[in-house]
Amino acid sequence: MKENFGLYLILTDPVAGYEACAEAAVEADLRYLQLRMKNTSQDEIIRMGKRIKSITDGTRTRLIMNDSLEAAMACDADGIHLGQTDRSLNEARKTWNTPGKIFGLSTHSLEQALQALELSPDYIGIGPVFPTQTKMDTDPVVGSQEAGRIAHEIPISSVVIGGIHPANLPKVFQAGATNFCVVSAVNQSPDPRLAIHELQQMWKSHTF
Repeated sequence: MKENFGLYLILTDPVAGYEACAEAAVEADLRYLQLRMKNTSQDEIIRMGKRIKSITDGTRTRLIMNDSLEAAMACDADGIHLGQTDRSLNEARKTWNTPGKIFGLSTHSLEQALQALELSPDYIGIGPVFPTQTKMDTDPVVGSQEAGRIAHEIPISSVVIGGIHPANLPKVFQAGATNFCVVSAVNQSPDPRLAIHELQQMWKSHTF
């Protein structure tokens, strides 16, 4: 069954601080909060993961760790998001054989999305929708229309990602996608509560 949750927030070097952003995400009742710390030691990622998990515990907000299964297990996160070149999803499931954990997988085309179905992820990421500066090793831009088509055709939950901000978010909704991920739109804001609120209000006005 497809989930309709709106904003999926990735935390990467937030100007307001990781914990402040995590608290804002919990207050806004976001479904997913992903910790993505690049060029950082594993120990530091685990330390921050544990701090954020203490904030999300007992709430509806699920902490997802990016890439590192070891970090996800060490801080007892709610799940992990894997890329196409990361550890295989099947291997991750066998290693982290704990009931209820969430496994997400990035896809960059309809072909990859269809192949992902064979692995039964809990959700897939679709993108990059637009050009983005938050990742150096980006795949070719998918475009809002194609991302929306993939999201519509794939029978599992999905979230579109890549270069999404308030100005182009309406294009994402018009193309048929309902769940979207942002990085800069919240991480670069000194007021994450306001940034999250504005994004979720845009989602609600287009989907309800």
